[in-house]
Amino acid sequence: YPSEFLMQKITEDNQIPVHLRVSMSLQYVAGLKGNALVEFFHGNIAEVENEELRHLMWSSVLFYKTPNVEVMACVLLSTKAIYFLLDDSFIHADEHQSDFWNKENSDCKNSSFHLSCCFVLKLNDLQSVNVGLFDQYFRITGHSADHIVTCLTRDSYNTHTFIQQLMAVLSLLARTPSPEPVDKDFYSEFGSKTTGKMENYELIHSSRVKFIYPNEEEIGDLAFLVAEKMDGLMKLQSLNILLYVLAFQVNHVEGSAQNTSSLQPKTLILTSSDLFLFDEDYISYPLPEFAKEPPKRDKYQLADGRRIRDLDRVLMGYQTYPQALTFVFDDVQNQDLMQNLTLDHFGE
Repeated sequence: YPSEFLMQKITEDNQIPVHLRVSMSLQYVAGLKGNALVEFFHGNIAEVENEELRHLMWSSVLFYKTPNVEVMACVLLSTKAIYFLLDDSFIHADEHQSDFWNKENSDCKNSSFHLSCCFVLKLNDLQSVNVGLFDQYFRITGHSADHIVTCLTRDSYNTHTFIQQLMAVLSLLARTPSPEPVDKDFYSEFGSKTTGKMENYELIHSSRVKFIYPNEEEIGDLAFLVAEKMDGLMKLQSLNILLYVLAFQVNHVEGSAQNTSSLQPKTLILTSSDLFLFDEDYISYPLPEFAKEPPKRDKYQLADGRRIRDLDRVLMGYQTYPQALTFVFDDVQNQDLMQNLTLDHFGE
């Protein structure tokens, strides 16, 4: 340690998504390569001497106590913890976060080179990992509301890679196995005997961390919601969700001298007849065990919807954002639907 393969891999992964802006401090981290990156981890982030860096990725993250604030983070996975390097600007962006970012949750130290704040989630405190639909995101849950983080990778490959690396480092943890039932069968492991219905597909790791994946019922609930928005529940039997992707809607700022624009996170759902944009709650669902009441907002809230038959043309490649698509509909003038999608969903 560190192996040549590890240094090459973290160097390749140490790239900030080009459509998102970060501070100079995080740009400095993104400029590190190979051994310099490993040395930076051990000199500034690692908490114990025998800790090893295993994986790095850049991702937008959400915290349970600040569900409306999406921030870019450098996520570092080691053999002891998961570290989230965040911009200092995020800490002061919302006055309601002052109680959340206390000394226990942050590692902000005054020094000659103040990089950023680091949120630490120790692997021993990890209880469950919920993987979102089509591997577009995942939620990490610890022992309290302060330790729930959603990583919006918006990329199935990055989600899959991180989950595999997390399982690998969890295998190194020694935990006392929980007592097993005497008559253990498939349904006692993955379902409920009393109802006869399958629960969310749940994998219990040897470290006793639960990895929970969405089941067909969740897809069915989403299809029902989409059919309801189409004002045609009779179409539910023939409704097929062709695409589900976390994207950004590009909103141009009027009156700006530099013609700037902002990115608004949206969930794009495509059916055979309609195109929808939803505001989705990625952090509150499924409800954590300690939650005493449901969230104030629904998981899905319709933001926009258009009929495919009204689609006039799709524009690609001329916008300032890479991989941007502009959907031009002929039913409403001067109201185009613009999305930023990842190449992961176009194939090769």
